[in-house]
Amino acid sequence: MMTHTKYKPVWNLDSIFKGGSTSPELHNHMKQTEDRISDLEETMGEVTLESDQLVDVLNRLRDIKMSISQARSYAICLLSENPKDQGAQFYRGETTVLQSKYDSITGSLKKKLALAEESEWMSLFASEELKEYRFILQEWRDEADRAPSQEVSELMADGYHAWGQFYQSFMSSIKVQVNGQDFSVGQAINLRSHHDASVRKESHEALVEKWTEHEGQFAEILNHLAGFRLNMYKGMGIEDVLHVPLAQNRMKEETLNAMFSVMERYKEPFVQYMNVKAAMNGDAKMKSYHFWSPMNHVHQGMEYGEAAALVEEQFRAFGTEMGQFAETAFREGWVEAENRPGKSAVPICAGFPLTGESRVFLTFPGTFKGVLTLVHELGHAFHNHAMKSVNGMNKSYPMSLAETASTFAEMIILEATMEKAETDEEKLFILDEKLKRSVMNLMNLHARFIFEKNFHEERKKGFVPAARLNELMGAAMKEGYAGSLDEIPVHSWVWTPHFYKTESPFYNFPYTFGYLLALNFFAMAKETGKGFEEHYMHLLRDSGSMSAEDLVMKHLGEDITEEAFWEKGMRLCVGDSEEFVRLAASR
Repeated sequence: MMTHTKYKPVWNLDSIFKGGSTSPELHNHMKQTEDRISDLEETMGEVTLESDQLVDVLNRLRDIKMSISQARSYAICLLSENPKDQGAQFYRGETTVLQSKYDSITGSLKKKLALAEESEWMSLFASEELKEYRFILQEWRDEADRAPSQEVSELMADGYHAWGQFYQSFMSSIKVQVNGQDFSVGQAINLRSHHDASVRKESHEALVEKWTEHEGQFAEILNHLAGFRLNMYKGMGIEDVLHVPLAQNRMKEETLNAMFSVMERYKEPFVQYMNVKAAMNGDAKMKSYHFWSPMNHVHQGMEYGEAAALVEEQFRAFGTEMGQFAETAFREGWVEAENRPGKSAVPICAGFPLTGESRVFLTFPGTFKGVLTLVHELGHAFHNHAMKSVNGMNKSYPMSLAETASTFAEMIILEATMEKAETDEEKLFILDEKLKRSVMNLMNLHARFIFEKNFHEERKKGFVPAARLNELMGAAMKEGYAGSLDEIPVHSWVWTPHFYKTESPFYNFPYTFGYLLALNFFAMAKETGKGFEEHYMHLLRDSGSMSAEDLVMKHLGEDITEEAFWEKGMRLCVGDSEEFVRLAASR
C-alpha cells in the first residue's frame, strides 16, 4: 500500500473564511445573515399562504438556514482546534442567537400552516411550485402546536444552549496528568486503547480523579440542562421526554420499541465475548478500562499518511464517487487529525452547505481505532457530499440516519481488513474491533438510554446530586451490559458529551438505530456489488425528506416497526461473537 506522506494531518479553514475568528469575511457574512433575518421578520406579519408568497418565504428561509450553518460550523471548527479562542466563542454565541431568531420565524409560519383550512392546505400541497417543500411543510404543520414560542426561543440562546456550550468549554479546560505528563481529556481518553495495560489503568484512574474533583460542577450543568428542557416541554404540552427525540429522528415509537426488544433478547453472545476477552487479559470479568485494549499488535503504530491511504483505497473499492470524495477530502485539507495538546476531546464532522464541503476533526493516536474514528467522521462528511444538490431545506437529516452513514463507512474498512486477514491473530483483531462497536451500540448505548430516561424522571422531582447521578449511572451500566462489566465507570455521565447536547436530546438510540440499519445496508451492498453505490447515494439524498420508516421501506422494502427487520442485523453481530469465541478457544 502506498503511504500518502503528502497528506498533512492539519486542515485548511481559510478556504471557508480567511483569518480565523478575526476574519473580515466572517464578520460580513454574519452581518448579511442578520440583515436577511431582520428583513424577513418585518414581512412575516403580512405573509399569507398564497403559493407564490410561501415559495418566496421558504426560499429566503433556506438561504438564511444555510448561512447560519456555514458560520456555526466554522466557529465549531475553530473551537475544536482551540477551545480558548474567545473570538470563536463569540461567534458561536452569535450563531445561536441567529438560530433562535430563525426558529422564531419558522415557529410563526408553522402556526399559519396549522390554522389553514383543510381545503386551503390541500391546494397548497398540490402546488407544483411547492413540490420540493412538501415534506417539511407537512412536518411543520403537524408539530405547530408544540413549537416553542418566540420568548422561549430567545431564552434558549443564553439559557439552555449556553449551558451546553459551557460544558464543552469547561471540559476542554481540564488537564489530566498521566505518568507525569499533561494530557487533554481527549488525549487521556485515547489512552484507553494503549497496548500497555498499566498505561490504560493509570489513565483511567487519573480521569476518575478528575471526574470526582469536578462532579459537583458537572452535576449542576446537567441538572440545569434537563430542568430547562423539562420546563420547556411542560410549556409546550409535552409530557413524554421521548416525544421530541423521536420527532427529531422522524421515527415512530413502535420502531424504537421493536429495536430495543430485539436488542435485549440478544445480549448473551456479547456477554460471552466480554468474558472471553476478559479471560485473555487475565481477569474474571471485563474491567471497563481494558475494554478498548487491542487484542495484539496488529495494525498498531500507523502513521496518518498510511491511514489516509487505507481509507482512500477502500472507499474507492466500494465506489468511484466515494473514492474521489476521500481523495478530495485529504488533498484539500478537510481533515484535522494532529495529535497535540490543547485540542477538544470530541471528534466531529462539520458541514459547510454554502461551499459544499465538510471538515473532520479528531486526534489521531496512530492506532486502528483511530482509523475507525477518522472513517466514522468521513462517513458523515460523505453524507453531506451526497446531499450537495438537495434543496437546503431538505438537508437536515435526523441523527439516526447520520449515524447510519458513519457506521456504514466503518464497515467498509472493517470488512476489507477482515478479508485481507491471513492469520487467526489478524482475524481476532478485526473481530474484536467489530465487536467493540457491537457492544458500544447494543450495550453501552442502551445503558445511556436507561440512565437518561431515569435521570429525567428524577429531575422532574428536583435537583439530582452527583452522588445520585453516579448511582443511576452504575445501575444503568449494570443493566445495559447485562452484568458483564467490572469496575463500572459510574462517572460516564460526566465525560459523555452526548448527555449535554441541547439540540439532540437522547442522543443514544440514534447510534443503535444507525448501527443495525447500516448492517442491513451493508449486507445488501455485498450482494449487489459495486453498483450499490448509486443506490446508496439515492438513499442518502432522501434522508432529509422522509421518515425513517418510509425511507427504509422505499430503499430496502422492509418494515422497521417489526422485530424481524432488527433481528437480521443482530444476527450478523452474533455471528461475529461466535467466531471470536471459536478462534479464541483454538489459540
